[in-house]
Amino acid sequence: MTITPSSLPSAGGVAGPTDGPGGPGAAGISDVGAATSSWREFWRRYRKNKMAVVALVLLIVLIILAVFADQIAPYRFDERPLTKTTAPSWDHLFGTDQIGRDIFSRVIYGARISLRIGILATVISVVIGVVAGAVSGFFGGWVDTIISRFVDVFLSIPYIVLAVSIAAVMGRSENTVIIVLGFTGWLAIQRVVRSSFLQLKELEFVEAATALGYGRWRIMFRHILPNALQPVIVYSAIAVGSAILAEAALSFLGAGPVDPTPAWGLMVFTAKGRLKPAPYELFFPAVAIVITVLAFLLIGDGLRDALDPKMKNRS
Repeated sequence: MTITPSSLPSAGGVAGPTDGPGGPGAAGISDVGAATSSWREFWRRYRKNKMAVVALVLLIVLIILAVFADQIAPYRFDERPLTKTTAPSWDHLFGTDQIGRDIFSRVIYGARISLRIGILATVISVVIGVVAGAVSGFFGGWVDTIISRFVDVFLSIPYIVLAVSIAAVMGRSENTVIIVLGFTGWLAIQRVVRSSFLQLKELEFVEAATALGYGRWRIMFRHILPNALQPVIVYSAIAVGSAILAEAALSFLGAGPVDPTPAWGLMVFTAKGRLKPAPYELFFPAVAIVITVLAFLLIGDGLRDALDPKMKNRS
């Protein structure tokens, strides 16, 4: 629970506003009711953004496709029902690639690959970025200087060059892409969290927590961090889409997963030389990338509107 001055007991030992005849149990019930009300209010504001709601539904569909790909796809991603390229038909909705694999099945399995890469890479980035930003913003001084200069150095290096270099050393695989994107995507998050901590640590509730004798780490992660999570949540939703797009870029440059992994970017890379005889080989995985990235961007936009206090006051 974040400490605020109103939640602290008075100097004379008089019970604070959360104490009362109902005792701790009554306070707990009140907290549950407040949390439920907050979620309802959040959902009410989120629903006002119709495109964000559509994007959320689309994301749920993608997750279902990824989880149940084995049951939904008519063929395995590496199965070859034919021996040559065929145009879209009732038997193969998206056609088959140059070695006879069903493109529709591979696009469905690709949802699993892309979501796994996007989500895991973003989790790694957020954890590193939040910890680095919190430490940098809270302690300041030489700690902030060292971390900030380290971030500046990495920001000055083109991300694609850094990612391709790491992938070349570690080898091409799905896990390599996750590690590359996770350990190169935390820099912007660190800046966001650092800025929030620099502002929040000067507020009265931090002084109150310090006066109560709480340790620095508790103040950082139990009192300041919850108040700094709003931009992180919004950025994380957008970062998942960015990671999926980055995976496609790495695969297109030949630094992503290897065949027969049904990564959308790899499918685009494989089909780029066959645009004239079989444009559908590139079209369907490319559309899947666009739709997925756009869904995460719209969800991030909806989260921003729902979490923004100014938007709350307007509604």
